[in-house]
Amino acid sequence: MNLLHVGSTGLVGRHLLGQALADTRVRSVVAPVRRPLELRHRKLLAPVIHFNALPADAPWWRADAVVCTLGTTMQRAGSKDNFRLVDHDYPLEVAQLARRHGTGVFVLNSAIGADPRSAIFYNRVKGELERELEALGFASLTFVRPGLIGGQREVARPGEERAGRLLRALGPLVPRRWRINPAEKIAARMLEAALEARPGVHVVPSAELV
Repeated sequence: MNLLHVGSTGLVGRHLLGQALADTRVRSVVAPVRRPLELRHRKLLAPVIHFNALPADAPWWRADAVVCTLGTTMQRAGSKDNFRLVDHDYPLEVAQLARRHGTGVFVLNSAIGADPRSAIFYNRVKGELERELEALGFASLTFVRPGLIGGQREVARPGEERAGRLLRALGPLVPRRWRINPAEKIAARMLEAALEARPGVHVVPSAELV
């Protein structure tokens, strides 16, 4: 399989990229990035791009599958408009371009609570993206919906770290859907969904990512 991976420098993205490069079922990985990657691998092509000016005619849009781990936080984005740009507009344009070039499989790292009718802005944006991706007509579309993601981030998120400590302290008392989802497990489920390419629309809930 030839894989297109957007969002390869984030917590889940780094795990997914490593797993994809190590998987013998993956022939090549194209991972567009905003800044050059230090990683070098015979199966990896990492073109430097601007997400607000995507190269619409790049040959690598035609892939066997797209995995998308793009995302930010309200704190880092600085505004609702910037958050929507990164978590909705960029992934949707990637999906549109890939679909236009014939790619039939798309896997999204979404979020628990994604719902286009939600009163919570974060959940509503995630849900709106899922709804618009469904309308593109991918043969295989998978939404992986983690809760709190566990792992070592390059940029600290104090709020998530405090929540993580609390959840770890409570341990098995916490319902499975609210437990910490390790980044490497999220990545593994996303990669498997891309490789399996099961027809239809599928949701992987947080309870299956513990």
